Amino acid sequence: MYKIHTMNKISPVGLIHFDAAKYAIDAQLNDADAVILRSADMHELDYDALKSLKCVARAGAGVNNIPLPKCTDHGIVVFNTPGANANAVAELVLLGMLAASRPIIRCTQWEKTLIGNGDEVPKLVEKGKSQFVGPELKGKTVGIVGLGAIGRIVANDCAALGMNIIGFDPFLNEENAKLLPAGTKVVADIDELYPACDYISLHVPQTPETKNMICAATIAKMNPGVRVMNFSRGGLVNSADMVAALAAGHIACYVTDFGDEALLQAENAICLPHLGASTPEAEDNCAKMAATQTIDFLENGNIINSVNFPKVDMGPLGDLRRLAFFVRDMENPVEEMMNMLSAADIKVSKIQAGRRAADGIAYVLAEVETTDASNLLFGGETGAKILRHREIGK
Repeated sequence: MYKIHTMNKISPVGLIHFDAAKYAIDAQLNDADAVILRSADMHELDYDALKSLKCVARAGAGVNNIPLPKCTDHGIVVFNTPGANANAVAELVLLGMLAASRPIIRCTQWEKTLIGNGDEVPKLVEKGKSQFVGPELKGKTVGIVGLGAIGRIVANDCAALGMNIIGFDPFLNEENAKLLPAGTKVVADIDELYPACDYISLHVPQTPETKNMICAATIAKMNPGVRVMNFSRGGLVNSADMVAALAAGHIACYVTDFGDEALLQAENAICLPHLGASTPEAEDNCAKMAATQTIDFLENGNIINSVNFPKVDMGPLGDLRRLAFFVRDMENPVEEMMNMLSAADIKVSKIQAGRRAADGIAYVLAEVETTDASNLLFGGETGAKILRHREIGK
């Protein structure tokens, strides 16, 4: 029986996918085969002690609460659920753009100050409304940084409102490019996007390369009066530089769901709680996707939507068994693992591998016609490259 540990409240729509005959939910962490979580922090855990842990499923897109290098070194697969909460976040981005343009929050707060004026309220409202003028979205240009699942929905929604779309995404492939609205201009250099936009919306993960990507230097390249949306990760924007730009009037409004003390005090900064995925539909979708990916990995060895190991999908496991190998620095993982399996007299029915060129991390999945893999030898040069292995279908 597989043991699942949940570190946050996970929607029952997802948990119901775990067959009670095969899975025990809410197992102790030290005994768990898999962890499912949302925002819980896993950085301080002792991974040497989590010997049973095979995978972590993040019910959401961002994984900065999970130490990816540690997990990779221990052969622990980390999944996320890209696209499951995309519509919920995209709708919040549109709300942010509207709130940044038409000062709805500020005028609502002002109108509350009129309480006690009785029959004079309508006249006072009419007299005071001129201080809350703001531009329409139609005809304006929005720059979308990151054209993944969320960015593409934002692009299509903005196009439907009559906006012009400029996109930047160095990882955009031909298939996803076809999902962008007609007329989208995709630039190869982000510096071409900054000065051309009335609105900028960020949809990239926080990495060492993207941390503080919006700073004094990049803000200086932006069109004066630009409105910036950040519903991705707080660290993408240097708060001190943003506050200074707001004070100077170079940025007309900054909307984010990652507020801090300085931003809360800044005029024309709209800070929301991190509500991107806080809809029943998104929570259900994320939980379902996290659960099904976990089940597919534990029962079949397949890896889909992992952020630290490459994709390998051999479909459902039949009557045979599978051996999974998590390896590093193998130039030809299939050839090296076939040599090891052959030396152990293990007959391979089929084998697949995925390899990431950037860091040399690979995953090899072999379907074998043997009931005993105990004679595998993990010594020598090949064995030294294996981070972990597991047997599936025992």
